[in-house]
Amino acid sequence: MRIARFATDDEPRFAAVGEDRNGENVLAVLEGDPLYRPIQLTGETIPLGDARLVAPVLPRSKVVGVGRNYREHATELGNEVPAEPLLFLKPNTSVIGPGEPIVLPHQSGDVHHEAELAVVIGRICRDVPRDRVADVVLGYTCGNDVTARDLQKRDGQWARAKGFDSFCPIGPWIETELDPSDLEITCTVGTERRQAGRTSQMIHDVAALVEYISAAFTLLPGDVILTGTPGGVGPIVDGDDVTVAVEGIGELTNRVVRA
Repeated sequence: MRIARFATDDEPRFAAVGEDRNGENVLAVLEGDPLYRPIQLTGETIPLGDARLVAPVLPRSKVVGVGRNYREHATELGNEVPAEPLLFLKPNTSVIGPGEPIVLPHQSGDVHHEAELAVVIGRICRDVPRDRVADVVLGYTCGNDVTARDLQKRDGQWARAKGFDSFCPIGPWIETELDPSDLEITCTVGTERRQAGRTSQMIHDVAALVEYISAAFTLLPGDVILTGTPGGVGPIVDGDDVTVAVEGIGELTNRVVRA
């Protein structure tokens, strides 16, 4: 199932993404919250084009990022590949949805895109063994770990460089039925393909990451794990359209604007 979160004139609601009899994409509105209580179809459908998709989940707790989880990305920035997952946190206020602007802060002159597979946690969990990871994952979505590269180097730690408002686009929806082991990930800026990799190239796969992270932090429903980015990261500037695509999920596009 593809679970979207959308807005019309009301508060955001959840819906299943599907097709009508004419093959047009529609949202089948859901009652309930897939993270906290059972969901069921209401019978109401809305053409996808008539609704505004928002971030498919708004983490109430945290976004956990994983640095240098693709060898090519680590080496392109002159970094060693860490022996264990390299973790950092992004605040939930950095999360935006499809179509919302990535805002370049005045503090930085070198902001980069980082296309990633994002994991959405579906239940409270701690110390999850890798053979039970599927039990705690709600699904997967596209993510963009936007990074102020100059601030990352200057600060010596990553909280500010990766934590600005709008620096964590996710979407367009959550795919609940997906094997994350070998999916293509791409990033296109305008018409230029910048990144192209596969999740099979991860140094630490999804199961290893959830096991490792949950040994350090209790994970809560709606927490998001960004699993790392392939090589090819680069700068984005005012006016760029940045599209992250993950095989089996879809595309996430955001316009870049200057603060």
